[in-house]
Amino acid sequence: MARPPRLRRSFFDRSVHVVAPELIGATLLIDGIGGVIVEVEAYHHTDPAAHSYIGMTARNAVMFGPPGFVYVYRSYGIHWCLNFVCEEAGSASAVLVRAIEPVAGIAAMQRRRGLKEPRALCSGPGKLCEALAVSIRHNGLALDRPPFELRARAAAPEIVTGPRIGITKAVARPWRYGLKGSPYLSKPFKA
Repeated sequence: MARPPRLRRSFFDRSVHVVAPELIGATLLIDGIGGVIVEVEAYHHTDPAAHSYIGMTARNAVMFGPPGFVYVYRSYGIHWCLNFVCEEAGSASAVLVRAIEPVAGIAAMQRRRGLKEPRALCSGPGKLCEALAVSIRHNGLALDRPPFELRARAAAPEIVTGPRIGITKAVARPWRYGLKGSPYLSKPFKA
């Protein structure tokens, strides 16, 4: 059976609310290491929780560029977070990748995280970035070029939605998407 096609930049040139759920079940590899995306969050420029809401800064400038590029930022000065820029240039909307199911390069992920348990390797945005060695050096890179390999999902999975995690503004918006029943989520969805 043929592998699903690579996602091109044009995939991201749509509403962040269309792209985010369609990323569930897609495969993300960075330098050949990664797995299946099981959890994401959408951030729209009209959203007070989005980094772009206050306007362009040196930190968030990539969000204002064309779709299909990576926006990486440091959360609370501790963890890197990986985002995919969506919508037309100037929209400044993005999808935060919250969790993946490790599939490729598990030994490297275990070394980087100092853990053995596969479920704990990438079950949160900071953990995921540590396991995949994502840092500010990835900021502004195109998602359809190395070191990234992003492939479409093979079939449409059952997706659950709920409020986003770890924010204080626009908390109630159901813009968190996850693979139903996945043990690799950062936090279970409420039934």
